[in-house]
Amino acid sequence: MSTAPTTSDIERALARLATDPPSGLSDRILLATGVADRVAVVPGPLGPLSIVFNDNGVIGCAPAEQFDDYRSRHREREVVAVAELPSRLAVQVEKALETGKLGRLPVDLSSLTEFQQAVLRKTEEIPPGETRPYGWVAKEIGKPGAVRAVGSALNRNPVPVLVPCHRVSKSDGHLGDYAYGAEMKRDLLAHEGLDPDAVELLADRGVRFVGTRNGTEFCHPTCRHVKRIFPENRIEFRSQRQAETAGYRPCKVCRPVAMAS
Repeated sequence: MSTAPTTSDIERALARLATDPPSGLSDRILLATGVADRVAVVPGPLGPLSIVFNDNGVIGCAPAEQFDDYRSRHREREVVAVAELPSRLAVQVEKALETGKLGRLPVDLSSLTEFQQAVLRKTEEIPPGETRPYGWVAKEIGKPGAVRAVGSALNRNPVPVLVPCHRVSKSDGHLGDYAYGAEMKRDLLAHEGLDPDAVELLADRGVRFVGTRNGTEFCHPTCRHVKRIFPENRIEFRSQRQAETAGYRPCKVCRPVAMAS
């Protein structure tokens, strides 16, 4: 006569049925349920970049070697590593990194406040190889008194390099710091064709604006128009008032009237 299995017998039988889940199952579940985003590594202007993305586009970017630091400052959701970006997104990211402009690259900033989004969207407009001060961004978005808040928003930029917060300088003309270090900021600008040492030297001398003797406009020192001025025709100004008193008006391209003088 057989006896009924004991609790221990049942536990041992169940234990023998246990098996390891298929490789990658947990990641697939996280992605399928929408509780995780994906990250892939791509070549960047100064080295590998980790690109975080979802179905709406790119939501994060950081130097691959500093991705753990990025996650500690920006990410609350899970991130699953994948071998590569989807083909279309990969082409768009590559072009954006080559040109220094977002173009058609979709960047999802929906997790940010309206103010933060406005700051980053305005920053996107700064051309490669040029800089604008925090005060310029604040005035351009209609918040001229929010210079400090602009700085905070840029420091929390989740998509640096792609959204070029490295092109925003201090109001005194110095390049200033950067979330991933001042040296990386200088290197990114140099990669775009700007001479960081020359910019710092102008700032040290108190030069805020530049014009030409045979012209009528004054510009930010890194404006594309300044690059066309012959040295002998170059005029430097320490303030907006000085430039306007000399009969010059703000450049319509770089709009230096928005700068802190």
